[in-house]
Amino acid sequence: MLDLTKDDRITLVAIDGVDGAGKTTFARELAEHVEAAGRPVIRASVDSFHRSRAERYARGRNSAEGFYRDSYDYELLKASLLDPLSSGSGRFRRAAFNVESDAPVDSPLEDAVPGSVLIFDGIFLQRPELRRYWHLSILLDVPWEKNHHLLNHPEWNAGQPDPNSPQHRYAEGQRIYFRECDPHGAASIVIDNTDLSNPIVIKAPKT
Repeated sequence: MLDLTKDDRITLVAIDGVDGAGKTTFARELAEHVEAAGRPVIRASVDSFHRSRAERYARGRNSAEGFYRDSYDYELLKASLLDPLSSGSGRFRRAAFNVESDAPVDSPLEDAVPGSVLIFDGIFLQRPELRRYWHLSILLDVPWEKNHHLLNHPEWNAGQPDPNSPQHRYAEGQRIYFRECDPHGAASIVIDNTDLSNPIVIKAPKT
């Protein structure tokens, strides 16, 4: 589990799961818990490291392969945030790209307080490019067909979406990730978050 005793090292924590798994809410609540225990928190998300729209859709607007393989700039994420915090230098940027404006952002260079905890949420966080960075990784286990975004979009055919629809891109792209990267096996902790009011730990670190 996450050791919240006094420690000058910077700890990197990943909150993984499909779109609509409740990652942002979980990360916010975890950050509040960590701060209450006296550790400084750095909050960031993979969604601040998208590639440009042209790169994301280079394989086609509805391509699942494109969604999985081309959505994020992992080299920029590592150079801006993960490598500095892992090396102990502590000078980092928490964002690099605004997906809405499809443009880079001039995120300020920040100094991490010794003992900080990075709580980083997003999809695809157990990809080979990222897996080695996490001191603790939490997978929110919510099947795509039960993800919480569907409550607001009942028109989506989430189980087997039309291959010509945007939902095929998102659903099948995340299935590619689960087939290739086995996030259930890689995560330190797996939580069934299907019922937001009753999360259940289904895998915990061995003690």
